[in-house]
Amino acid sequence: MKNLKDYFSDFISLAFPDICQACGAGLYKQEHVLCTYCSQHLPYTNFHLDRENNTAKQFWGRVDINAAASFLYFKKGERVQHLLHQLKYRKQTEVGFYLGKRYGTMLKESSGFAEADIICPLPLHKASLKKRGYNQSEYFASGLGAAMQKEVDSTLLCRPEIAESQTKKSRFDRFLNVKKAFSVQDALRLAGRHVLLVDDVITTGATLAACASAILGVAGTRVSIATIACAP
Repeated sequence: MKNLKDYFSDFISLAFPDICQACGAGLYKQEHVLCTYCSQHLPYTNFHLDRENNTAKQFWGRVDINAAASFLYFKKGERVQHLLHQLKYRKQTEVGFYLGKRYGTMLKESSGFAEADIICPLPLHKASLKKRGYNQSEYFASGLGAAMQKEVDSTLLCRPEIAESQTKKSRFDRFLNVKKAFSVQDALRLAGRHVLLVDDVITTGATLAACASAILGVAGTRVSIATIACAP
């Protein structure tokens, strides 16, 4: 028999139903963030099983990355774009934590990622952070940390300058545009450590490469990279 708390919960669910953040369908009680169908049918990459995956190749010849992988494929107008839109612009931060936990359970069993000492989200410039109110990559990092049982620190790096718009730049010019946009906050804390650098989406990889270069400027560091999604 239901108690008063159960009836109240049912009423709240009817008045303010939880929806799948990928497709918008209503969620059942046992579902969270994603409906069962989306959870099973999102375009997973399985990049963590292949050291020479497309995300890793983005950094070849640019910066010495230990390992790199993306959880999902991104395509305009499809579920993953909607999922990331909810995270980045609709304040649905639970999306980032949920995806981080799911990917973390895979990465903790994958060589190149399991050995990481600390997880660092890609930093936002203060102006961008103030405008949005949060850094979406921090929530993804927190989910990864929870699943992998790793320390998460969003203060290791800062982004003191806002680089010029990347929209009309070539891949090489994009890299040059952000090459000096990041700086290490505490070199002593980073020295000798393996950093898992994370972001929401990788396109050309220019921003992540620049961030990784800043970290690798500290003695004895290694960098691996994980993103929620990768664009074609």
